[in-house]
Amino acid sequence: MNPASEHLIRTPLYERHVALNARIVPFAGHAMPVQYASGALREYQIVRGGGAGIFDISHMGQIRVSGPEAMAFLQHVTTNDVSRLADGQVHYSALLNEQGTFIDDITTYRLHEHEFYLCVNAANRGRDARHLLQHAAGFDVRITDESEDTALIALQGAASQDVLQPLADIDLDAIAYYRFAPVGLLGRQTLISRTGYTGEDGFEIYMPADIAPAVWDALLEQGAHPAGLAARDMLRTEMGYALYGHEIDDTVTPVEAGLMWITKLDKGHFIGREAVLARKQEGAKKRLIALELVDRGIPRERYPVLADGQPVGEVTSGMFSPSLQRGIALAYVQPAAMDSGGLAIEIRGRAAAARLARLPFVPSRVRK
Repeated sequence: MNPASEHLIRTPLYERHVALNARIVPFAGHAMPVQYASGALREYQIVRGGGAGIFDISHMGQIRVSGPEAMAFLQHVTTNDVSRLADGQVHYSALLNEQGTFIDDITTYRLHEHEFYLCVNAANRGRDARHLLQHAAGFDVRITDESEDTALIALQGAASQDVLQPLADIDLDAIAYYRFAPVGLLGRQTLISRTGYTGEDGFEIYMPADIAPAVWDALLEQGAHPAGLAARDMLRTEMGYALYGHEIDDTVTPVEAGLMWITKLDKGHFIGREAVLARKQEGAKKRLIALELVDRGIPRERYPVLADGQPVGEVTSGMFSPSLQRGIALAYVQPAAMDSGGLAIEIRGRAAAARLARLPFVPSRVRK
């Protein structure tokens, strides 16, 4: 596949990926590395096994929300309670439509009372920006899409701090879990948060796009290992983290997705609140659950989930877990199926026995 022929967007690190013999695939309109020469399993093992993996996630969108009514605006358009954030703190949140279903899941960074930074999914960036601009009317607020000028690298794994510390101009111990700070790297200002999508300790580094190749090279020199989309998906699935287009989309509300913990109904009005409240009261027609296979097999997206031989739902994300040495899956099922003792996943016409599992599938080792 020639990404250029498909008019894909290249991140500032594209040439680095090509030089490392990465396999490039289309992802959310971008040319992204799915794996490098060492293979996705090896990349996964480095992150889970105490090393440090670096992921190019510059395809993600970054939107700055600023102005005297920035907090009031974000209270109106997001599900989580922005008033509970302190300066330098991050939280997980969502944008909903009036029907209470997901426009996107996001992270919200509070720089100060009148300025916030949103990290949004690449596939939804344009829609998110339009949604924010549409609802900004009546608020003294500015919406600025900074995605084109920003690069984002995730450094994940137990060795991440050891790798990053020699390059940073502050003591990284000062950055607690879901906190962030301005940090000088290679003589330039960046924003670094102790966040990630893997269940391991690590950081996400927001930086001017022009310094991304130099930062990437410096992290490699410090011992980090490049990792691609395949390893990232394996790591997030083991943690049960939602992925837009799989576990969440514009057909499900936080009630079905198990994300009421980021949906603060008691904070006052926000877009979608009434619809979510109504769905909560009437009860969801499907629920997101975690399954692990008892039989051999690898569950994949859209494979049917069975209860006592009858279809009751389908897999949204599935894989063979290297840590557990068995197939695992996230799936939406009819609520009654959760009480069934005869769960299975249909794999190529065969019913592979499964059981309910608790999330995360493997223990989280984030530094709290």
